[in-house]
Amino acid sequence: MKIGPETRAGRLAQRFSLHPMFQRFGPSIVPPLDRALHKVSGGRLMIGQMMLPMVMLEHTGARTGQPRRTPLATMPDGEGYWLVGSNYGRSGHPAWTANLLAHPDVAVTHRGKRRELRARLVDGAERDEIWPRLTTFWPGYAAYAKMNDPTLDGGRVLRVFRLDPR
Repeated sequence: MKIGPETRAGRLAQRFSLHPMFQRFGPSIVPPLDRALHKVSGGRLMIGQMMLPMVMLEHTGARTGQPRRTPLATMPDGEGYWLVGSNYGRSGHPAWTANLLAHPDVAVTHRGKRRELRARLVDGAERDEIWPRLTTFWPGYAAYAKMNDPTLDGGRVLRVFRLDPR
């Protein structure tokens, strides 16, 4: 069975991911399912792969120092990856972004292959340059950014990270 954003199921999943009901309940349901599926498949499968390439990000908690595992959509690029802290369009930065700011040495598993990388926050001109590629790759990022308009009270700029080999 073929999966990915270009399939009929992938396009349907993309539309569904922007639905208010998904945004309310998806964040508490999908990541635990992705972690379980990732574990039983040896790192090769996650639900989110119907929409986008996925990685399992291994990172360290900013406050606790405890290891964390977070399934995330990614845009692979050469030897590295791009990650967007969209938080499913909800307000507030996702916890994993604070963890990367505090502890940038991470590992990812992508398609069953584990790699050690270093994360860095991308902002300013570099962020402006990559943002159109990211929103073309996954139009949901543009919708999520609009939901979090930084000019409005409680709004924020979605954090963008580049992960490169250490």
